[in-house]
Order: sequence, then structure tokens, then C-alpha cells
Amino acid sequence: MTMRKVEIFGIPVDNLSMDETLGVIDEHIRNRKPLHHIVINAGKVVAMQDDEELRRSVLAADLINADGMSVVWASRFLGRPLKERVAGIDLMLRLVELAAQKGYKVFLFGAREEVVRRVEEIWSEQYGPDIIAGYRNGYFSPDEEPEIARQIAESGADILFVAISSPKKEIFLEKYKDLLGKIPFVMGVGGSFDVVAGKTKRAPRWMQKAGLEWLYRFVQEPRRMWRRYLVGNFRFLLLMLREKFTRK
Repeated sequence: MTMRKVEIFGIPVDNLSMDETLGVIDEHIRNRKPLHHIVINAGKVVAMQDDEELRRSVLAADLINADGMSVVWASRFLGRPLKERVAGIDLMLRLVELAAQKGYKVFLFGAREEVVRRVEEIWSEQYGPDIIAGYRNGYFSPDEEPEIARQIAESGADILFVAISSPKKEIFLEKYKDLLGKIPFVMGVGGSFDVVAGKTKRAPRWMQKAGLEWLYRFVQEPRRMWRRYLVGNFRFLLLMLREKFTRK
């Protein structure tokens, strides 16, 4: 399948549906061809304007999906419409189902120890213990990084989910991309382990479809999220307007 890319804010986003994305990933796993995946949303687009290391890490990814509806809406406003949103957590859950069907193994990396252990327990119960290649929490010192990367690389995993916040997640994956190349598919999943473990809740389906997940999270944690969403969304709007009229 030829992946058509749509450039938005200088980021080459893959214009694929969820099913098409899964097809590309499955093909790479079957052929043992490394594929580094990243999703972008409004917050990450804004952060990339100030963080050059994050920007390089995102642009170095092999497959980039639009995680947020804001990015999809921006693509339409800019006249370069993306097919649909491919939410990172939804893609992760579909990939776990695919792994169970195809006999692929998954490595879980990130979150607190009790959270990642709970995810391992839930998926082992649901799909059988053979689906898990290993797991490791996301708290470590820089000195531990090379050993962690080696542990993951030698686990026999076909899929690596990294539940670490940006930009640390993107930087780690880019830094150890060569070593982790033994694993066909590598994906950052942010706070998705917390949702699977039942620590946090996702917005209702209607809010997801309406692009209001950010509001749901803001209401849950206003003190922690106000800057990311209120300030970040305003900056994203300015970026979108600037790109629209600069291009013209």
C-alpha cells in the first residue's frame, strides 16, 4: 500500500484510515521491517514549535497519524483533508487484538509499576499470557536507559508500546531507534496504560466523536491541564491561521 502524506504545519502526516493503518503495521510485522509510529495532536504540534529535539524525533518517525480531531479539522481548513482521526489509544487496543489473532508478542514500557503490572494482568487474562513479551515501568535514570533498551530489544517482542509522556517518549525512541530496530513495530501510547488499568477514564464516545476529549480531561484535572489545553489550543489556532494565510 502506498502511503499518501499530507503536510500540515511542516509535518508529513500519513493520510490513512484506522483500518489502513493497521494493514500497514501488520505488513511490517509479518515482514520484520521496523516501523516507528508517532501520533500528533494540537499539544504536540505546539510543543514542536519550541522543542527542536521533539520536532526532530517526530519528523524521524516512519508513520505519523493524527491523534486529535483538532489536527483533522485543521487539515480540512487548510485544504489538505485527512481521512479520519486515528486515536493512539484506539490503535493500541486494535493492535492488541491483532496480536492475539496473529500470535504477536507485546512489550509494555512506561507508567507506574502498579499500572503497567495491572495492564499486563488484564491483557494476559483476556488474551492469554503468551501475548506479553515483558513489561517495565517508566521511571528510570539516564544511566539505566541503555540496559532498558537492550532488555526490550532482546525480549522477542513484535510490538512495543511506550507509555511515557512527551517529549521524553519521542526522544527515547529516537535515541535507541537502531537498537530497538529488532522490534518490528514501536509506538508511543502516552497515558493509555492508565486508562486500560482503570486509573483514569476516557471521555464518553459522543465527546470523542465531537473532538471534546480535551475538555473532559480538563474538567477532571483543571489545575494540571489548564495551560496545556487553554493556552495550547489558542496557540494551535494561531498556528493554523498563520499557515492558512502564509500559504495563500
